[in-house]
Amino acid sequence: MKSDVVKHGPERIPHRSLLRCVGLDREDMDKPLIAVVNGFNEIIPGHIHLRELTEAVKHGVYAAGGVPLEFPMIGVCDGIVMGHGGMRHSLPSREIIADSIELMVLAHAFDGVVMVTNCDKIDPACLMAAARLDMPAVIVSGGPMLPGRRKSGEAFDLAGAFEAVGQATKAEISEEEALYVEKEACPTAGSCAGLFTANSMNCMIEALGMALPMNGTSPAPFHHRRTLARASGRAVVNLVENHITTRQMMTRQAFLNAIAVDMAIGGSTNTLLHLLAAANSMDVEVNLDDFHQVGTRVPNLCRISPSGPHRIVDLHYAGGIPAVMRRLANVGLVDLSCRSVAGDTLDAAIGPAPVVDGQVIRPIDAPYAGEGGLRILYGNLAPKGAVIKVAALPDDFSGFKGPARVFECEEDAAEYVFKGTVQTGTVMVIRNEGPKGGPGMREMLSLTSALAGMGLSEKVLLLTDGRFSGASRGASVGHMAPEAAAGGPIAAVRDGDMITLDLNARTLDVSLDESTIRARVDAYQVPEKEGLTGYLRRYARLVGGADTGAVMEE
Repeated sequence: MKSDVVKHGPERIPHRSLLRCVGLDREDMDKPLIAVVNGFNEIIPGHIHLRELTEAVKHGVYAAGGVPLEFPMIGVCDGIVMGHGGMRHSLPSREIIADSIELMVLAHAFDGVVMVTNCDKIDPACLMAAARLDMPAVIVSGGPMLPGRRKSGEAFDLAGAFEAVGQATKAEISEEEALYVEKEACPTAGSCAGLFTANSMNCMIEALGMALPMNGTSPAPFHHRRTLARASGRAVVNLVENHITTRQMMTRQAFLNAIAVDMAIGGSTNTLLHLLAAANSMDVEVNLDDFHQVGTRVPNLCRISPSGPHRIVDLHYAGGIPAVMRRLANVGLVDLSCRSVAGDTLDAAIGPAPVVDGQVIRPIDAPYAGEGGLRILYGNLAPKGAVIKVAALPDDFSGFKGPARVFECEEDAAEYVFKGTVQTGTVMVIRNEGPKGGPGMREMLSLTSALAGMGLSEKVLLLTDGRFSGASRGASVGHMAPEAAAGGPIAAVRDGDMITLDLNARTLDVSLDESTIRARVDAYQVPEKEGLTGYLRRYARLVGGADTGAVMEE
């Protein structure tokens, strides 16, 4: 065992003395040491209950003959930091979380690791750490919260709370209605109840084989979540005993499986960023073209908030990710011979996995759409790619053409929207919000939700080198690469330039010739950002583009 370097031999007397100090005895020195990374904190609703799940994991490790040793990790709540300067710190936190887990696990010579996580950047950070460590590892999600209920009985979630901002701005709802939404949108612990980034990534982790079946969809308040946590503790000890590491699970085919599931369920656009980053950490070749190729083959089988009326709990009851994967595997769209942390193949791990509700998970021959829920765009505005969530658009939306209205940051665009001066047919171009230019590639849920609340989701096109939340819906194109701060053509756009989005052709173009674009980019001055902390300054200097996962480069 790796941990033998701190447990065995006369030269390790002081090491064993320190281990005894934290509660180990002589018998424990012959057992595998398992790191249990606890994401609990008191600021994130998706993490408020993780202390209990961490204890369940530790019980599972003990039961299987291992010794669990717990340490914490940080986390940022995207919902709370949305719409202000705090959002700059969200994506950069992913790198710090992954780095700190890597440091703790390698420094203390653990034999295996279980990461108890939830929410937007913490989930992918754990995936990145697992990839780098190449050791027995299991990821346990805290699970989604249950949706709230409107007075009409209709289910709703945090996306409804953000859209209430636009409704309140236009005085379409009363103060009493707004207060009701505020109180009822988030009724339980867990990650927000729709298929936003946190739940999308929990589903991706399951599809990759890095979590036990139903990890992506079992709701936080359900007893199954505790059972799953305990089983995960047992599973990691089994992986240690059988020398099964992440490199044997997170293969290129496993990533292609996850992309296929992503397209089928219509996950967050941010899954591109995080799957690319995890593949980079694993040294597995995955790129935007893989998302494009898989997306053309895999039909969209689910429409979960913000794309439709269903919530994650509905997907859970319909059979969860196992049912989606089995349905895709039956027609050769995923390969279930890939390994799972359950100790065998995905095929054995998920079993028959029948679909229980054919409206939540549509049949292959009667999908919501013939292609995947995400679409990769290229053109003279995004030569290295951009992404749009087509699952969150009306079926008859095929494109957009209009004059540009350019904003140098999110705040300027938000002021324009909240003044009520938005003209239908406008293409709002928001630049300097990319990984370097933001820095931190802020999400803009406040903007998309305000437009949705004002009834303008498809009447205005948003383009940015930043990101949109998984809770966003409407005509929103993000991840435009290269970004303005890296000399991308989005820096060339001026007010009034005609921009065309063609979903069928998968193109995004501005009506300018190449020489004009280049001359304007060369003359463009990137606005200076004030008040950046030491970490954000380092991040802006080292981070790569969205097209490769916005990872910090060596």
